[in-house]
Amino acid sequence: MKRREFIAGLGSAAALPMAVRAQQPVLPVIGFLHSESAESRHEQVAAFRRGLAESGYTEGRNVTVEYLWGDGQHDRLPALAAELIRRRVSVIVAIPTPAVAAAKAATRTIPIVFYTGADPVEAGFVASLNRPGGNLTGVTALNVELSGKRIDLLRQLVPAATVIAWLTNPTNPIVSEAETRESQKAARILGIHLLIVNASVPSEIETAFATLAQQGASTLIVSADAVFTTQDKQIIALATRYAVPTMYPYRESPQLGGLASYGVNNVDHYRQTGVYAGTILKGVKPADLPVQQPTKFEFVLNLKTAKALGLTISPGILAIADEVIE
Repeated sequence: MKRREFIAGLGSAAALPMAVRAQQPVLPVIGFLHSESAESRHEQVAAFRRGLAESGYTEGRNVTVEYLWGDGQHDRLPALAAELIRRRVSVIVAIPTPAVAAAKAATRTIPIVFYTGADPVEAGFVASLNRPGGNLTGVTALNVELSGKRIDLLRQLVPAATVIAWLTNPTNPIVSEAETRESQKAARILGIHLLIVNASVPSEIETAFATLAQQGASTLIVSADAVFTTQDKQIIALATRYAVPTMYPYRESPQLGGLASYGVNNVDHYRQTGVYAGTILKGVKPADLPVQQPTKFEFVLNLKTAKALGLTISPGILAIADEVIE
């Protein structure tokens, strides 16, 4: 081989890896912004990935997901949202309401898929449920609208209750103010006194239980705020210690030993956010995707916990329970 041909061959071989790299497609990036911790949401993240797969996307194969977690510190969310903007993500998935508010404030152009317990219209996230407009759409759990039903079910579980405590997080006003308003309305109709107890961080939850005990509240309803959903075990342990029959928003709580829950299938709603994120990656605009609302609500009752609390559960309540844990 002539020297000139040999050198040319070396040049072509050296350029080959760079050419191969240049041919590799650049994967779209989804920014996943959550106000809670990764450790508390393994099952839900798996459901989100299943939703992505339903839309034709598999993480690591044809899409990349950047996960940023607030670890229960809502004041961190604006900076985390700004970080996703800097990373030039194609879509942001924001869960729950405080993360949605942070993402919305950070961008008016990048599509946002949300999962919120608030009314998205009242919260200012969308113009309407059917035609969201703007760059946001997603799923609502209707937690505010379910407030009255939770009070009614708890009253049926504990007919003698005259004072019900409502555990809420005042630093999440989009949800807490609306939930409190609806709960007070329902309590007045039922002739029940509603005692508002506040907690904004996990360390305040035990103080909240001491307060409700001092104020004579015989039952408790827990808001769907992230501060509380990440502290299920702590709240269930305190409810057991204080012997307070407690209603929770999601089925995971009675599965862990809480008394009862009434609400949506939380895991399935995470799946739907994955479906919507994939749909948007395919070119559909958020403004054209209606906000998904639940059509089924689950009443889950832990009968073992009820017996430990000395409650006699009527056949009527057992008949309407979607799941009874014994």
